[in-house]
Amino acid sequence: MASEIKKETLTLVKDNGIAEVHMHINKSNSYDLKYYQELNWAIDEIRFDTDIKVAILMSDMPKFFSAGADINFLRNADPRYKTQFCLFCNETLDKMARSPQIWIACLEGHTVGGGLEMAMGCDLRFMGDEAGKIGLPEITLGVLAGTGGTQRMARLIGYARALDMNLMAKLISPQEAKEIGLVNDVFPQAETRERVREYARKIVNGPSYAAEKIKLSIMNGKEMPLNVAIRYEGELQNLLFRSEDAKEGMAAFLEKREPQFKGY
Repeated sequence: MASEIKKETLTLVKDNGIAEVHMHINKSNSYDLKYYQELNWAIDEIRFDTDIKVAILMSDMPKFFSAGADINFLRNADPRYKTQFCLFCNETLDKMARSPQIWIACLEGHTVGGGLEMAMGCDLRFMGDEAGKIGLPEITLGVLAGTGGTQRMARLIGYARALDMNLMAKLISPQEAKEIGLVNDVFPQAETRERVREYARKIVNGPSYAAEKIKLSIMNGKEMPLNVAIRYEGELQNLLFRSEDAKEGMAAFLEKREPQFKGY
C-alpha cells in the first residue's frame, strides 16, 4: 500500500518496495540545516522499512535537482557552526551509502555544488539529456566541495579528472558527465523519471537480497586490500547461498522457468 509523508523541505513516498524522496525546498533546492535534518529522518524511515529495496532521490522543482547549500546561510553562519553543518551533511550522506537499499539520484535539472555531492552520495545517478549543468564550482567561492565532493568525485572519475573539474569549476553537460563516468546513463528528458522508476522496479522484482549484498560487497570492498575484500565477498556469498532466492534462482534455471524471487 502506498504511503506519503510531507515535510517542510521534502516528501517521502513509499510504494511497492520503492521509496521516493522528493525535494521541494525552494526554486533551486538550495538547502540549509533544516533540509538535511529532514533528509536524515527520511533515510532512517527507509532503512528501517524492510519492504523498501530501492530509494530514489529527486526534485519537484522544474529546473534544478539542487544548487547546493544556501550561500546566505553559509555566509552568515559562525565558522564553527558551518564545520558542524558539513560534518552532519557528510554523516547523513554516509548513511545512504551504508544502507542496504540501492539509492538512485534522478537528475532532471541543474546539479551543482552540494547538489552534486548529494547525487554522488547515492549509489547510481541517471540524468535527463536536457537537465542542465553538473559540476562542483566551490572554488569560485574560495572553498572546496566539503560534503564529500572532492573524495567521491575522485573515486568516481579518477584523480586527474576530478582535480581538473574542481580547479576549473567546470560545469559540464549530461552527455559529458556520462562520458567520464560521473553519471551512469542519460535519458530523454521527458522520460527520465519513468526510466529511473523502471530501473528501480527491475531491482525490486528481481533477486533484491542479492542486489543488497552486491552493493555492500562493491562499496565496502573498494576500501579494502584485495585479499581482504575477496574474503569479505566470500562471506557475503555464503549468506546468499543460504537464501531462499538462491535456491529459487538455481531451481528455476534448471527447470527452465522464470524465477519467483522473495527478497530473502
